Amino acid sequence: MAACLFNQNANISLNPPNQTVGTTGSASVLAISLHGIFSSIGIIENLLIVGVVGFHVRRSVISIWILNLAASDLLATAFLPFFTLYMARGNTWTLGTTFCRIYSSIFFLNMFVSGFLLAAISMDRCLVVLRPVWAQNHRDKQIVTKICGVIWALAVVCTIPFYIFRDNIHLPSGQILCYYNYAQFPPSEPYDLKVLCKQRKEALAFMKFLLAFLIPLVIIILSYAAVNSHLAGRGHRRSFRFFRLVVAVVVSFVLCWAPYHIFIIMEVMAPSGHALQKFASKGLKIAATLGFFNSVLNPILYVFSCPDLCKKIRHSLGAVMESVLTEDLAELARRRSTACSSHSTAELVMKSKVSLTTLSLKTEEEQAEIIANSDS
Repeated sequence: MAACLFNQNANISLNPPNQTVGTTGSASVLAISLHGIFSSIGIIENLLIVGVVGFHVRRSVISIWILNLAASDLLATAFLPFFTLYMARGNTWTLGTTFCRIYSSIFFLNMFVSGFLLAAISMDRCLVVLRPVWAQNHRDKQIVTKICGVIWALAVVCTIPFYIFRDNIHLPSGQILCYYNYAQFPPSEPYDLKVLCKQRKEALAFMKFLLAFLIPLVIIILSYAAVNSHLAGRGHRRSFRFFRLVVAVVVSFVLCWAPYHIFIIMEVMAPSGHALQKFASKGLKIAATLGFFNSVLNPILYVFSCPDLCKKIRHSLGAVMESVLTEDLAELARRRSTACSSHSTAELVMKSKVSLTTLSLKTEEEQAEIIANSDS
């Protein structure tokens, strides 16, 4: 078993957070500080988003999508402090095997949920634009809530393999790693341990690459290509608020997760001991942290996607989120129409007051003139 884990570079994977035996130099101090900052900011941000969207924003299809994304990000950032503790203790895991598996699985659960939700949101936008009548009749909050439940269930199922192969690894130096143990649960028939570990590692790497990244990304690209083509053909505007929000979240998802998956595939495919594999192992240290940063970045995008933030920041956070999650341009047009109507009414009232004042002054002048004439 030890040979499967450590004597072959091809079977070593720095899956997040990276599980290398580190030193206590300045780089480690910087990494610990960054993880501590990320976790603190991420927890506060996502708690605010979940609280505001869950309790202070009118329930809608869009708010349900955003609430589930924020809940996934909150779950990921809530477990990040445990890795900060792991790093602070010299890369030694002291919280037991069961919690090691749970903690590591949360990372992958967030990865799958984010990919599945973004793909579902993209298809939802596509249906709203391409099949508006069908969407009006069949798209409601209950359906979307059930879809989100299915997405979470699928994500849990996809996370199970990563849970069962996680283990506490005791090193001769006394360190304890929360790491992969691909030699667990061996088959009943004869097998080659080295080949078995390599096959399992490759299977898990390509599984998460396809299901959590590549397939959702293809769905996202195709959905928004169809939306853009349809709107461009009809000469409609394409830059409405929620569209910009989703594009920003998708770009953040790609930029934060693509390096991680690229380095994972590089490490799996490179020959054992090859320079490319060593490069990928080092790159995964940064890529894993970048993947966690996606959960910190999303809440910022939810808020700052509102173009009138500088004005609306004076209002409550709930009002800002309500504006960000506005379903479509019709709602915005209605509000503008109401504002214009109120402005016109106010102008009419002011004009009436001015007219009455002028009339009153004229009447007083006429009375004064009559009195003067009568005195003379």
